[in-house]
Amino acid sequence: AKTILGHPNFKAIYDKGYHTGSEFDYANRIGVDVLVAIPGVSAHAPDLAFDVEHFKYNKATDSYTCPANETLTTNANWYAKKNGKSITQMKHYKTNACLTCKFFSQCTKNKKGRLIERSQYADLIYENKVRIENNYDVYRRRQAIVEHPYGVIKRQWDFYYIMTKKTIKRASADVGLIFCAYNLRRIFNLIDQNQLKQYLRVLALHFGTIKAIFNTFYALFYFKNEQSVFQQRILIVV
Repeated sequence: AKTILGHPNFKAIYDKGYHTGSEFDYANRIGVDVLVAIPGVSAHAPDLAFDVEHFKYNKATDSYTCPANETLTTNANWYAKKNGKSITQMKHYKTNACLTCKFFSQCTKNKKGRLIERSQYADLIYENKVRIENNYDVYRRRQAIVEHPYGVIKRQWDFYYIMTKKTIKRASADVGLIFCAYNLRRIFNLIDQNQLKQYLRVLALHFGTIKAIFNTFYALFYFKNEQSVFQQRILIVV
């Protein structure tokens, strides 16, 4: 989109499949604001009130405050965490207060106490959360506009794959035909049949006029070319 528009002054909206730190980092480096749907929490505490989202991060001290008002600190070291092929740098936060905390069993199953991991992309992930909260209607509109076409094309029509995959130019031909079919179907569903017939008659009338003009110019052009060729043939014969 940045290449097409020639500037980064727009918001790019994505579904939760793009909610990864590396994607946020790339968008930040090229200067594009993104709105990415936030996926559900994959791991919960025994009591949901102690999920990581309820731990407050203190940027000035680089620490977390837990729901029991205890402070979790870090040794400032970064640890590599592998997820598939990608590796993310993480900091660990913990406190000795866990072992004597009355909420221990509600907070964690780890016998050594609660451990919070903070990735190198945490600030960018938080900024996206704020943007989503401030632009929730924008993302809902994106769902209404984008999700329906892809739902129909992939789920109902079973177009999970396309035939031509070698280049984007070839793939665009397949996708273009699919989108044309979708647009026609939407037209047929949204417009009354009698009204549609009326539109088609008007359209046919305009095309008829254009065709007549085209035929006139084509005949004149073709006639002039034929005259030129005929004269050349006469000169050659003479």
